[in-house]
Amino acid sequence: MRSLTTRVCKIFTLHRLNAVYCRCLSSNESRMPPCDFVPEKYQSLAYEHVAEVRKKNLFPALIPYYKKPLLLHQGHMQWLFDHEGQRYLDLFGGIVTVSVGHCHPKVTDAAKKQLDRLWHTTNIYYHSPLHEYAEKLTSRLPGKLKVLYLTNSGSEANDLAMHMARLYTGNYDVIGLRSGYHGASPYTLGVTSVSAYKPGVALGFGCHTTMCPDVFRGIWGGSHCRDSPVQTTRTCSCSPDSCEAKDRYIEQLKDTLDTSVAKNIAAFIAEPIMGVGGVVQYPKGFLKEAYELVRERGGLCIADEVQTGFGRTGSHYWGFQSHDVTPDIVTMAKGIGNGFPMGAIVTTEEVAASLTRSLHFNTFGGNPVACAVGSAVLDVIEEDALQDNCNTVGNYLLLELSKLREKFEIVGDVRGKGLMIGVEMVTDKKTQRPLPVVELNVIWEHCRDLGVLCGKGGLYNNTFRIKPPMCITKEDADFAVSVLEAAITKYLDTAAR
Repeated sequence: MRSLTTRVCKIFTLHRLNAVYCRCLSSNESRMPPCDFVPEKYQSLAYEHVAEVRKKNLFPALIPYYKKPLLLHQGHMQWLFDHEGQRYLDLFGGIVTVSVGHCHPKVTDAAKKQLDRLWHTTNIYYHSPLHEYAEKLTSRLPGKLKVLYLTNSGSEANDLAMHMARLYTGNYDVIGLRSGYHGASPYTLGVTSVSAYKPGVALGFGCHTTMCPDVFRGIWGGSHCRDSPVQTTRTCSCSPDSCEAKDRYIEQLKDTLDTSVAKNIAAFIAEPIMGVGGVVQYPKGFLKEAYELVRERGGLCIADEVQTGFGRTGSHYWGFQSHDVTPDIVTMAKGIGNGFPMGAIVTTEEVAASLTRSLHFNTFGGNPVACAVGSAVLDVIEEDALQDNCNTVGNYLLLELSKLREKFEIVGDVRGKGLMIGVEMVTDKKTQRPLPVVELNVIWEHCRDLGVLCGKGGLYNNTFRIKPPMCITKEDADFAVSVLEAAITKYLDTAAR
């Protein structure tokens, strides 16, 4: 009798929770914003066939998202459509890669026109798309950063940047930040400081890391440290013109310079805001002082703008600009081509000349189609005022998400700038213990069920990475927040059963 009563109570509780969830789904706050785009009917491989091919013919290292992986069919601006026509708000942009919108008509048209004219030739010949793009892109960088080298990816760009720094300085040691990610090539794995990416073989010689200046999870930090409309909940006793956290993390970098590397170094590489590392923002002034220390040791400063570049942070076109620094080398990828595979390095004439010591060649760098696409992306960012949109919608979204931090004990931190946002999940605010991945995944799956796709990251994989196409609207932001709130509520209600 007792067993039957328990079962009845569980069934009643489940029905009650589902009813609450359904009411939330039907509320105005959780309705998906309208979209007048109608996708084509999917007529390709059956889902089961795709799953079988994935299992038999693709590397097992390629792990798809979600318990039932999405079979995506079509994209339009901030929207993705699966093989059944289901629409999703894309808050991850193909891992921060779709900058101006899926299949943006101007970018698509530029690619089509170039495909009809010339698919491929290498940089051993003159061709207009390469030279037009070189002039257009470098005009958007300050100072002496005027010399361009095109690659195929961000990993390749960072790899080459490290190589050039070693050639130019004659030094070998490169320093990065712990929790940083710069790629998975042999060189960049040395400064990619997340153990999950380390294969356990000899790679990345001469690379060292210093403490990550994370003002939320790190040792030091307070409520005035970040260049963001949302600060940590830690108290901060610093005066307006000083930052104790910045000073402490700089001391850690000094210690690394004094103990772990040679007297003269080749380079320091850092993202203006960490991407894969969980949207970590440094104390204001940290990067500026770090650059000064590195240059005192003969090193070059490399800004990894693979995720922060092209207006995503809102206040500036490049992430490094908000730190009041000018790097010696800037690396780019992802949003540079709105999903078209390309990357780039921009540096000075002096540093670029170091690569002439030996023959260096890239077959696809500067491909005519890539250059046409990249040029169209630059135009669209300006014509559609996407940097301003990142600033307006991004800051609005940050402030709305911060209300969830106030409401839920498991929302530990909300941070970021523009449309580069992280929501770090914890078991409780007092201990700040990371929410286990298996539990975070429950919320993440709920979001997908409600029509929102977002990423995951951070050292403990407990941070939601929200970095959508830069064309999203305030209406989309409201929808995203309501979905995340509903997903967290369902998770907490289910956990309380």
